[in-house]
Amino acid sequence: EVQLVESGGGLVQPGGSLRLSCAASGFAFSSYTMSWVRQAPGKGLEWVSAINYSGGSTSYADSVKGRFTISRDNAKNTLYLQMSSLKPEDTAVYFCARPALPFVPVTSRLGAYTSRGQGTQVTVSS
Repeated sequence: EVQLVESGGGLVQPGGSLRLSCAASGFAFSSYTMSWVRQAPGKGLEWVSAINYSGGSTSYADSVKGRFTISRDNAKNTLYLQMSSLKPEDTAVYFCARPALPFVPVTSRLGAYTSRGQGTQVTVSS
């Protein structure tokens, strides 16, 4: 059974930083592109970033480019999202997500990611 468990969210002031983690189990983590998506209050899902199976290719939404960094540790089956220069508009529940098939290229298409964790809340407010 695919399990994705996010952690690291919390309340942070504008301009602050947080690092999210996603612990994966139940599948061959090192074979899958992984992604972070988010959902702000009252809004739909938004793709944030993705990283390919080896970590050699990454992609970011324009809204977070230059502020967020996605990474992975395949030895620990863990995905990360380092978030810096946080803004109030970054407030959302953040989910890690996995596509249905291994070895797919990095994509921003939300429909490609068929499994998600329960999410972790990030609130940016003074």
